[in-house]
Amino acid sequence: MTSRKTLPSLSRRGFLGVLGGGALAVAGCGSLGAETAGRKLASTLPLPAPFAVPLPIPAVARPVRPGFYEVVQRLAKVEIVPGTTTEVWGFDGTFPGPTFDLRRGSRTVVRVRNELPVPTSTHLHGGVTPADSDGYPTDLVVAAGRGFRPTGGHSPAGMRVDPDQWTFHSGEREYVYPLEQRAATLWYHDHRMDFTGPQVWRGLAGFLLVRDDEDDALPLPKGDRDIPLMICDRAFDEDGAFRYPSLDPSLLVRAGVDDAYMEGVEGDVILVNGAPWPELEVDAARYRLRLLNASNARRYRLELHPGGRFVQVGSDAGLLAAPVEHDAITMAPAERFDVVVDFSAYPVGSRVTLVNTLGAGPARNVMCFRVARRAADDSAVPARLSRLEPVDRTAAVATRVFDFRKSGQWAGAWTINGKAFTPGTPLVRPRLGTTEVWRLTSDFHHPVHVHLAHFRVLTRNGKAPAATDGGWKDTVDLRPYEVIEVLVRFEGYRGRYMMHCHNLEHEDMAMMADIEVV
Repeated sequence: MTSRKTLPSLSRRGFLGVLGGGALAVAGCGSLGAETAGRKLASTLPLPAPFAVPLPIPAVARPVRPGFYEVVQRLAKVEIVPGTTTEVWGFDGTFPGPTFDLRRGSRTVVRVRNELPVPTSTHLHGGVTPADSDGYPTDLVVAAGRGFRPTGGHSPAGMRVDPDQWTFHSGEREYVYPLEQRAATLWYHDHRMDFTGPQVWRGLAGFLLVRDDEDDALPLPKGDRDIPLMICDRAFDEDGAFRYPSLDPSLLVRAGVDDAYMEGVEGDVILVNGAPWPELEVDAARYRLRLLNASNARRYRLELHPGGRFVQVGSDAGLLAAPVEHDAITMAPAERFDVVVDFSAYPVGSRVTLVNTLGAGPARNVMCFRVARRAADDSAVPARLSRLEPVDRTAAVATRVFDFRKSGQWAGAWTINGKAFTPGTPLVRPRLGTTEVWRLTSDFHHPVHVHLAHFRVLTRNGKAPAATDGGWKDTVDLRPYEVIEVLVRFEGYRGRYMMHCHNLEHEDMAMMADIEVV
């Protein structure tokens, strides 16, 4: 099967009919199916040549004792653009942070100590975790000895947050991850109220890999040929510092970005594992690449040049039932794709470039692979990967509609069902152990992420899902004027969780909602 771009098949009039009428204000380029998901922020630093630095592999986190880890969020000076120094806000001072390589069912506690000048909240994206370890935006860790008084939140939207909704931990706190879930490529990142975008931009993100016996038993590439790739974009000032259009560069008082960047921020430098357009030397063998789009707003349509295919084996929440071949993969922010690429299909000495056909200029390149040598390879991609139960929409106990769009009521707010985020006020109260059909509609590019719950994509615009929509997911690429139906399963824990747009500028400008699992 070949992946092809899915364009909205619904007319503007038909879309309005689905919503029951009303005016539509189109953000961004405004054209139907437009691929731009934000506004370009240009670097003032001369850009480095592509494929001039090796791909870094994030260090693996080591436990202090079995099942217990400690990480420190701190400032660090690192060389990202060769010849310059960039200050990052990193877990253990690295960007990306250390990779947690864990096993299903191995209850893990992570103590996070904050030594940054701003509060933080750490979210395990894709994790099935208790509510008090989910990284709620107003559940903050403040560095010891630092005072902090919240400003109320949603400054651009004119919204206020009830003071009772704030929780503060002095210096550090522990997050509990039971990991009672399938093997999958997860990631963790900052989730602070109103400031997620700039704080992730400065480096607060990393991988968490869940492994299990089912995945281990498959003959997929392993060891040094199983590689996580965190793809993101950034812009740099002439002194090497990260460039970002915050209204308040201190990230302490005023939330939001310059008006020109309210649709989302796209940098002009593509980083993979924190390096600009890196190169990886590979054997002429199969590799498992764990692709993560960790950009604030940028979407990618990845292709291999001078040709080649991705064999997808996993999605956000774990293995597919069977492998799917793609000529190209479109990734919205926060989506993950586990793919196998067979580099034995290329002559030794070849350079295989991973390109982004939605990008222009320097942002068109992502990284390259240099096929260095022939090597033994006992890996394979089996015809069956995992047993996924059939999708049964008749099992749904409710059908709900969620409309993601820019507000006409509050200036600068992105909303869900016309409401800006109000912590403590659930938009929906699903029951634990049930499934629901959620119909998602939009005015722009809105990658929709649901905390705790995983889902299957049922339809796009009344038709079959895209080839890249397969498997259990936690984030879906909702495009302008699309209507997507997903079957959401609520398993794990009761308590307060969230749904939101994972364009981080939209999230910071109120496009979130509470979900109270009862």
